[in-house]
Amino acid sequence: MTHHVLGLRCTICGAEYRVGEVDYVCPRHGHDGILDVLYDYARIRREVAPERLTTSPDRSIWRYLPLMPVDADLARSLAEGTVLGSVGWTPLFPAPRLAARLGLKHLWVKDDSRQPTASFKDRASAVAVVKARERGAEVVTTASTGNAAAALAGLCAAVGQRNVIFVPRTAPQAKVAQLLAFGATVLLVDGTYDQAFDLCLEAAEAFGWYNRNTAYNPYMSEGKKTAAYEICEQLALATGAASSFRAPDVILIPVGDGCIIGGIHKGLRDLAALNWIDRMPRLIGVQAAGSSPLVDAWERGLEGWEMQMVEAHSVADSIVAGLPRDRIKALRAVRETGGAYVRVSDEEILAAIPALAQGCGVFAEPAAAAAYAGLVRAVERGLVGPEERVVVLATGSGLKDVASVMKATGQPLTVAPDLQDVRRALAQR
Repeated sequence: MTHHVLGLRCTICGAEYRVGEVDYVCPRHGHDGILDVLYDYARIRREVAPERLTTSPDRSIWRYLPLMPVDADLARSLAEGTVLGSVGWTPLFPAPRLAARLGLKHLWVKDDSRQPTASFKDRASAVAVVKARERGAEVVTTASTGNAAAALAGLCAAVGQRNVIFVPRTAPQAKVAQLLAFGATVLLVDGTYDQAFDLCLEAAEAFGWYNRNTAYNPYMSEGKKTAAYEICEQLALATGAASSFRAPDVILIPVGDGCIIGGIHKGLRDLAALNWIDRMPRLIGVQAAGSSPLVDAWERGLEGWEMQMVEAHSVADSIVAGLPRDRIKALRAVRETGGAYVRVSDEEILAAIPALAQGCGVFAEPAAAAAYAGLVRAVERGLVGPEERVVVLATGSGLKDVASVMKATGQPLTVAPDLQDVRRALAQR
């Protein structure tokens, strides 16, 4: 069981609750009362040596079970021999050519497009599936622009769990196709992502479904935080560090609702509280210029509860959010680490797709490529130094949105079936 979890704390008022006392949010603040999961770090330090985790043969998020809020036996049972057991432990690739282009010496790309459903969102959905089984829920639901939905649908399919997905009609067809292939009940909402999210909350409450929505279900951050563990563990291996975990200096993260950057921050806070890393990396959140309310709030010194809905649009559909749902944790992540928020244009995002692909072999969708576009901008602004160890988090595969990729790359050359025409075409490149 969840032996190391102490309870839940409201991110707004600090009220604390026992596990099971509230379902999702602090009742004092309605849907905005997002909770943190609290751990008994002193007990973990006594009972779990970092070497126990890093020598585990398990190459998935479940290697970190002592630091996760799930029934360990149930998680192992569900993961054994299923796709659920392959979530996590994605590669951390060195990117020396990209680094040299930017005047950096140490750059890595964490490639979460290698997840089972090709996005970072599998981490939270894996935890959702386990928590739903703990609850005995018949149906799990979520709202998504595509990736979280595909992650939930795919992992539910792996264990035979019914699910209902709310997706705005503007979601890319490739993402909707994943949902249908996995057998999800898909409801296309004739409205924005924010409207789909609100409708999902209403439906979950009305029908008694288990709600997977990040920025509402506090346990979803606990799945996302595993990427921070992996980054620090893999960086220690890559640099020959004497310790089991080594923190980079900077991590760049694409941000829409703010759930991923909040989750990464939580994982780093865990490692720092356990004294398994010696410093906290700066977190730089990257938003599309057409959907950058967190950049605006950070620049103006606003708190999450002071933010207002804005009209949001970008080619990077996965990070479009008019009012980021996890805005409190997202702002905290940057402020507490001495980081920053930057905005990048759609043109910069599209240009980053082939740059990443050709520079280190990582094929990213627009939202994922935004993190690299943000690094380019951060270097220009002096937010990242040439000697620092930098990690770019690539959150989803370019196959998720082929139409946008083609905008970035252009069309292939067409040739007649003869060698002379091949020479002609090559001369035009």
